[in-house]
Amino acid sequence: MRQRTFRVGRSVRLLLACAAVALGVCRMAPAGEWTEISQGVLDALDQQGAKPAWPGKTTGVAVDRTTGDVYMIVCGQGAWKSSDQGATFERVDGKAVGGRCETGCSLCPDPAGKRLACFMLDGKSAMTADGGRTWTPIHNIARGYDWAAVDWSATPAATIFALVHESGGIGAISRDGGTTWQQIGKDYAAVGLLGPNVLLCGKAGQKGIWRSADDGKNWTKVDDATPIGVLKVLGAKGYWLTDTGLMVTTDQGKTWRRVGPMTGAAWGPYFGTAEGQFVVVDKQGFQETTDGGETWNLIAPLPPLLAKEFNPRGWFLNVAWDPVGKVCYAARMGKPTLRYRYGRSGT
Repeated sequence: MRQRTFRVGRSVRLLLACAAVALGVCRMAPAGEWTEISQGVLDALDQQGAKPAWPGKTTGVAVDRTTGDVYMIVCGQGAWKSSDQGATFERVDGKAVGGRCETGCSLCPDPAGKRLACFMLDGKSAMTADGGRTWTPIHNIARGYDWAAVDWSATPAATIFALVHESGGIGAISRDGGTTWQQIGKDYAAVGLLGPNVLLCGKAGQKGIWRSADDGKNWTKVDDATPIGVLKVLGAKGYWLTDTGLMVTTDQGKTWRRVGPMTGAAWGPYFGTAEGQFVVVDKQGFQETTDGGETWNLIAPLPPLLAKEFNPRGWFLNVAWDPVGKVCYAARMGKPTLRYRYGRSGT
């Protein structure tokens, strides 16, 4: 397999480390390198005469945190899975997945493992419940979705709360795993689910986290922080990145508290293997905490190839974290998928 390597220079690492110390939230930035892992798949497709759809190359990446298996989305050419940290890939979706990932929340893995929902733009959306062996279609509204929250507590037909692409912020709910949908109004900017009956959202042009227990008929503002992307749920806790930092709720979204000093992150959190361990991604890169957010450590910088297009609302760039193998991944539509092995850099 042909690979390309992007080395992080010493001066860049020192600059990142100094910035982290100044912010008071990070320790030393590690040495390491970003390596391209998608070229072998792209070369094989080219040999078969199968070209990726616009804008070319890859578009999304997600990790099963329980196994370290990584999923890579090729534009218009489906979902590919690797169980060896991207050394080899196999297409696993059976052509059930198409199009591209528009945002960093297009792929929604179940924290418990095996299940993954792919909310695609200009192509087929689908969900797997068995690690990619079989797939169930998710019906697209219009061109597809910017992102969606999945209630993974249900089996097999999950509740989904989705944001429809370029629709004026139309929100839609499915109670049968994406087979049928009910539209519930407009002007949504972020979405979340806590169980099948509690909806949470951010609203376009308005500050705050909003909560509904009646399928969006009535909303109550429960916090002044403005959420980004999709609520992440682990057990009885819901975590949401906001304009004021990472927030957590333990009472079904009725009240919220800020988690530690971290601000400015736009992707995450991605859960680890231990209580209080997770990663968020900000302008500096992948920030890990092992103490529930009190302190943070920069484990990987943003890849130079993708860092120029940082978006504070979590758009375009896709990232993933393997806490088992100590690997970070990054992808953006039209760009290659990259890997960073911080666990082999002496950290």
